[in-house]
Order: sequence, then C-alpha cells, then structure tokens
Amino acid sequence: WLGGSGGGWQDSGGVWPGMKLIQGVAAREGDPEFGVSRGCLMPVHTILDGEAASPETRKRLQDSLVVVHGGMAQNVGPILEMVTEKYLLRGEAEWAARQQALGILDDTLAALRDGDIERLGEVVTRNFEEPIQTIIPWASTFYTERLIEDVRREYGEKFWGFWMLGGMSGGGMGFIFDPEVKTAAQARLQEIMSTARRDLASSLPFAMEPVVYDFTINENGTFADRLEGPDALMPKGYYSLVAPQLLRIDPRELPALRRAELDKFAAACRTHPELSGMVQELFDSLLPRRHSDHAAADALHRLLAENGFDTAAHEKIRADLKSGRIGLAQNRLAPTCEIEDVRDGDVTDYLEAIARDVECHERGLESLRNGEVAVVTLAAGAASRWTQGAGVVKSLHPFCKLGGRHRTFLETHLAKSRAAGRLTGTPIPHVITTSHLTHGPIASFLERVDNYGYEGGVILSPGRSVGLRLVPTQRDLRFAWEEMPQQMLDEQQQKVRASLRAALIGWAVSAGEASDYTDNVALQCLHPVGHWYEVPNMLRNGVLRDLIAARPQLRTLVLHNIDTTGASVDPALLGHHLASDAALTFEVITRRLEDRGGGLARVDGRVRLVEGLAMPREELEFRLSYYNSMTTWIDIDRLLAAFGLTRTDLSDEPKVLAAIRTLAARVQTYITLKDVKKRWGHGQEDVFPVAQFEKLWSDLTALPEIDSRFVAVPRLRGQQLKEQSQLDAWLRDGSAAYVESLCAWS
Repeated sequence: WLGGSGGGWQDSGGVWPGMKLIQGVAAREGDPEFGVSRGCLMPVHTILDGEAASPETRKRLQDSLVVVHGGMAQNVGPILEMVTEKYLLRGEAEWAARQQALGILDDTLAALRDGDIERLGEVVTRNFEEPIQTIIPWASTFYTERLIEDVRREYGEKFWGFWMLGGMSGGGMGFIFDPEVKTAAQARLQEIMSTARRDLASSLPFAMEPVVYDFTINENGTFADRLEGPDALMPKGYYSLVAPQLLRIDPRELPALRRAELDKFAAACRTHPELSGMVQELFDSLLPRRHSDHAAADALHRLLAENGFDTAAHEKIRADLKSGRIGLAQNRLAPTCEIEDVRDGDVTDYLEAIARDVECHERGLESLRNGEVAVVTLAAGAASRWTQGAGVVKSLHPFCKLGGRHRTFLETHLAKSRAAGRLTGTPIPHVITTSHLTHGPIASFLERVDNYGYEGGVILSPGRSVGLRLVPTQRDLRFAWEEMPQQMLDEQQQKVRASLRAALIGWAVSAGEASDYTDNVALQCLHPVGHWYEVPNMLRNGVLRDLIAARPQLRTLVLHNIDTTGASVDPALLGHHLASDAALTFEVITRRLEDRGGGLARVDGRVRLVEGLAMPREELEFRLSYYNSMTTWIDIDRLLAAFGLTRTDLSDEPKVLAAIRTLAARVQTYITLKDVKKRWGHGQEDVFPVAQFEKLWSDLTALPEIDSRFVAVPRLRGQQLKEQSQLDAWLRDGSAAYVESLCAWS
C-alpha cells in the first residue's frame, strides 16, 4: 500500500474525495526518483472542481451509472506484464491505440465538463472496445461480452455504454443507462449476471455471486468514527476469527494488550445484544462437531464405484510403494542409463516427408473418405495451471476470439474436425474423454449448445480409472524435502519449516505409511491417474467397441490434448502414418526454453519419449532437441495387439480389464506428492502431503513390442497452451490465425 494508491494508479478506498483525475508526472530535482526514473512512482491526484464536473453532472452520472462486480476472480498479473511489454516494444498497432486512448481521455473529460452522460457512455464504450482490446485482447472475456450483448438487446437505445473499471473485465464494471430505465435496469442486471454465471460456472473462474452496488459519489474521501469507552469494539466477525486463536494460547503468554482486549470482549458479550450467541460460535470453532463418518465413507465408496476404481491395481500400487519398488526416488531412470539426443533418421521431418511422398496426401484423403478415422480429445483436466487453481473445466473455457467471437477449446477442436470431414464429405466421429471432475459439466454444456451443431457425432468417453490417495511414506517425504532442490530461507524460517516437516513425518508414521487417505471430503481423497488410462478407458466403458460396431472400417484414432489447439486431422500426416505401418506415430516439435517436461531421446540406444519426472538430472532435458506435443496417430488393431486383445474381445469385460492390468504393470508408475487442504470448524484448515500415482501415455514408447515412430511438425501445429500468459505470444506469432484457418464454424 503506497500512500493510499493501492500500489498502482487507483485511489483505493477513496482516500481523495469526490471525482479526481490521476496523472503521472515527470521526476524533477528534489524527487527521490530524479536521475533514476523519468517519472515519479506516485501519481498526482487532481480533484475535479465544479467547473470540470458540476453538481448537476454528478447527479446525472449517479442517476445513470450502475456499478457491479461480475463475480469473476482472475490474476491480472499477466495482463500487466503484457501492457508493459507492449509499451516497451512500441508495436505499431498498440502504440497507435495508446495515442487513441489519450484522446479518449480528453473526450471523457469534455463529456463530464459538458454534463453529457450519454456521450460519456459512448466514449468509455469506445475505450473498451478499441484501444484497450487492441493493446490487450485478453482484457475482455466471453462473460463480459455476453452481458453487454444481453443488456444492449434488452434496452436498445436506453443503454448508453459499458465502463470497464478493472485491469480485466468480469469483475468491477459499470453500465450506463438512460435515467428513465436505470432503476429497472439495476434490478434486471442482477438477474442477467446471475443467469450468465450459472451457465458459465464450469467455464470461467467465478469467486462470488455477482453484485449490483448502490452507487453514489463519495464527496468526503476516506473518513472514520472514533469509538470510545464500552463502544470501542471491533465488528463481530473480527472476534469470530481472532478470539479462537487467542483462546488456544496459554494466558500467561498473552501480551497485556491482548488480555485487555479479551476482557473487554467478554464483558461486551454479556451486555451487547449483537454479540449474543458468540459463546456458542466460539465453542463450535474451538471444538467443531464432526460430520458423520459413515456419510463421508459412503460418498467416497460411491464415487470410487462410479468411476471404475480397480481395487486389485490399487493394492499392487500400495505393496510396491511400501516395499520401495516405486517412489519419488524410483521415478527417475537409473543414473547408469545413457540418455542422449536423437540422431538424423530417428525423427521424420513432416515437410520433407510430404515432399518426398507425394501420394501420402491422397492416401490420407482416401482413408478419410472411407470413414476410417476418429478423433480423441483428452478433456479430463480441471485447468489448475490455466486458471491458477480456480478449478474450471479447461475444455469449456472461452479462451480466444476466433472467427469474430470467443470460442471454447472444445468448439475449436470440433470446428477443425468439421472442416476435415467436409474435405471428403464423410463426417468424422469425435470422442471427448472425461473424468469424474469434468464429465457432468461437459455433458450438460454440450447439450445446451447442441454439440455446436457437429455433424460427425460427439461421443463422451467417461473415465473408468480413478485413484485413491495414500498417506505418504517417510522415505518419500524425506526425499522430497532433503534430496530435491529447495529454496533456502532465513534461519528462523528454516527452523519453522523443519519443525513443520518433522510434525508431518510424524503424522505419516502414526496414520500408517501407504495407508488409504480417507480423512477428508470424498473429492479430496480421489486423484486422476494419468493420461495413459484414457485409451484403456475407451476399452472399459465400451466407447471403442460401439465405435467399431458403427464403423467396422475404423482403423485410426487421432489422439491429442485439449490445449494442443493446432492439432487436426491432416490428410498428409494420416497418409504418412498409414504408410509407416507403425502402431503409434507421435508428433514432436522443436524445443524452446519454456517447453518443460521431458522430450524425445535415445535411452540406451532406444528412441523413446522421456517424461521430465524420469530425468535422472534436470539439466539433461535441455540437451534434447524435440518436445512431445502428445498428438498421436494410433493404429487400433496394432494397439489392441499390444494389450493382447482383438476387436471381438472388446465385449468381454473381464478379459479387457485383465489385459489393461497386464500392460499397465509394464508401464512406468510415477509417485508424486500433492498438498491437500482439510477444512474444519469455522474457516480453519490444515494442509497435508499425500501420495498419488500416475502413468503417462508417452511411456508406451519404451515398450519394445510397440512400434513407435516420431514426426517433427511445425510449432504452429504442436504448441500447447498451458497458461493464459502464453496467449499474447500465441496470437502474435501467427498460431491463432493458423488455428482459425483450420476451422469450419457451425
């Protein structure tokens, strides 16, 4: 907090009264920034007088402006980084937009000076739609634009404009109306926002129910009342949070001021009606009532059963973890392994291959024409990296404007499959794999949008593999905290951290190393088991069996991640894969510094994909030329043969399950530690480390009986969008335009 500025250019909390103009100023002699920076850190706040904004203007503004919070919570940090980058790089379009914004500021002040609120609405709307989005397209969201569209449709000319009040829209916003309809619009806007939030709850990061504020201009600035005597108390909510912590401390260790505060609070509880019931609240906080253990256990067992929990495989994992056959240290390949970069001939260059084999494109078109191809999109994830923990369904996130409007990842992939099907007139079946976290939201969303009008059939493949978290072993905790790279803290912080870790090791030992972690809500006890299981899920849930029954000629699956936006059914790549007779053809891209998580290597002479978890030393990864895009062309019959199955076996559920267990036992099992929160009482929470396992699709390349090939494709095709901070570069480098060129929108 810098002098009331909120750390930036705002007047946070209304320190300055009324309406004000906040301006940057050049550093002059005597300023601490002089000689260091061109400008002063703190801006100048000029309070607008009666000439700049008359009392009548202020009243008209209050009678027209509806201030809201849309409920969204987003990290504005990447946006601020992009703004700074655009300013420093002086991009032509962005610099012109910045000059346009300065002109819009003059228009804004002129509208206030003239008392023309309708013109003010037009000016601030133009600011949002033109310079702001030219500089940072991501400042707008699908939610915001839906609100504006709904309000404009309902109120027409009585809606005067949209005013963005934050670094990103979706939070603080203003809607300017004709005063005749302002009161009705204020009530209606709450309904419009709440409806949109319900529809998009799984797509965008909402932190709260949208709010419509009663807005007036504060002509006083920040002010306070001084409370004295018996009335000098903090609000009730303060004591609900603070008093339980103080009551847990030995009274002899409490400072005198804290003891006096508790005495005053105790006396007020006896005499102040608003504090009645506080004693019960404090007891509930100090000694929270436990929920029914039976109800929690039933919910967990039901979730496990619904999602195909494999008890036999789980017990095998537990036994291996206890014995030390798997664990954090065992994730890595042996130090004696020779890991080197691939050689010429290990990877086929896509562009060279199609130039050499001129028939591969026609071969792929013929396969598409015969209906031999289906697409599989992996959409089981909850976007923890994409929204930094907000827990939305990534496939449903409207991540970018393509074709003139915001599109979700799912709509984009379906549009590419639609375009590929139209090449030959044969629609392509599109399978979307889901999990217990994403199946319900994706199913209801696709029903609401009628599968985006996709002609080839949209098939959901529900997860049939889920894991139950385990109490970690002392061995793994010590490896994570003593062998892995750690940030060094100062002496006192190191002592606190060491004490906490010792306590957590004690908890793991007393709770039972490698025992089931069930002391939490059901969803915190489950975990995803890795994308290796996505294709086996299609064997267990009957999706592949039904696909083959509907299309006996089906031969190839094209599998890709939801965030690999450039992946598509390319006829030339399909023809190349068919000509190779390989079981699996993996697409790789040339590595950049930000590509983390393993790559393509020669391991003891075998060309295979190596996950980052398996690298004996972190620096080995940066010696590899190629990064795995995860897009895989799958020969169905050859992959089934690796499982020991044929097409006719897919109806034999016990045989399928046994085959999956057998192959899974030969694929590397990775153990990871995750922190989970256990909430209890009134706002209290504990954090525990738990162990979970995963198996990864790319490790099939380590099995000698599976013929795997590798094709280097252009980065536009193979780049993955893992974080929203990547979007700006993705737009500028031509990737967005490339993806748009592949799409046929409904």
